[in-house]
Amino acid sequence: MTDIAKRFPQNPILSPKDLIPSREGLEIACLLNPGVFTFQNKTWLLIRVAERPAQIDGVISFPVLSGDGIEIKAINGNDPDLIANDPRIITYKGADYLTTLSHLRLVCSDDGINFYQPEGYPLLQGEGPDEAFGIEDCRVALIEHTYYLTYTAVSEHGVGVGMRTTKDWKTFKKHGMVIPPHNKDCAVFEENINGKFYALHRPSSVDLGGNFIWLAESPDGFHWGNHKCLIKTRKGKWDSKRVGAGAAPIKTEKGWLEIYHGANGEHQYCLGAFLMSLNDPSRVLAQTDEPIMKPAAEYEVCGFFGQVVFTNGHVVNGDELTIYYGAADEFVCAAKFSIQDILSELKYH
Repeated sequence: MTDIAKRFPQNPILSPKDLIPSREGLEIACLLNPGVFTFQNKTWLLIRVAERPAQIDGVISFPVLSGDGIEIKAINGNDPDLIANDPRIITYKGADYLTTLSHLRLVCSDDGINFYQPEGYPLLQGEGPDEAFGIEDCRVALIEHTYYLTYTAVSEHGVGVGMRTTKDWKTFKKHGMVIPPHNKDCAVFEENINGKFYALHRPSSVDLGGNFIWLAESPDGFHWGNHKCLIKTRKGKWDSKRVGAGAAPIKTEKGWLEIYHGANGEHQYCLGAFLMSLNDPSRVLAQTDEPIMKPAAEYEVCGFFGQVVFTNGHVVNGDELTIYYGAADEFVCAAKFSIQDILSELKYH
């Protein structure tokens, strides 16, 4: 496998211990998969913060949103109706629950390495029945002075794509669930193409089809249609089980470059890339055969859920691409790439 990432020597740049829980009675279990943007000459991360109550031996406890507060559910670990084979999700009496409740939290940095939580900016938390199990993995796209936030909304209704917009990061407009379950990994292009908005997204299928990357278009950025399947899993390869979009595609002279994640049957998550036509993003021109980054460092291999590198945010500065990523579903890290090096790894169809 090829790995062309230049990891920050300061990695992990953020760990659960670096932030304070959102409320008393909870602890931060994981920091995951930040959205990334620049604002007021700073680099900002919109981090997924996953919280839960302190765990007691023999009991599994987890929070869910309830009205304006949270409810703590506790289940005996020996309960015959409990299925708890995955640290991220449990099934109890036929219903699925997340073991943590996630919200989105803003941190910023003057140098892109040392981050702090600024005062005066709100936490973004789930609101309403479609977000009762939290909101996760936000992508941020800047289009004509408006930031579009697309995130995973989780509840007993399923997993879908929620959207909020902002201009100042202090006031937000909610647009509800713009793509219904089961869907996630939605990344909006930061430029209209032929008068239309475009976005990548990932519907899921367990019976027919698969976890593939799709393209959608919109007249206004909120109502999406004309969906087309772009990237499928590849049998026997590093992305054989599921694929999903990273952040907003990067405009290059060769086409729209997208960094995506892929996972195999052993749940190892790596990063790859594909290229779409500038004038018609439904045309995929090329794709990397091998990953450009794979779990290798200890903080990527060992953690809450190991063998994971997962990104949905980056900063572009000429040829330099700084990818911020979640490692082992626990830490926030960063790595630099050359865009030209990534383009050279592509295999044209």
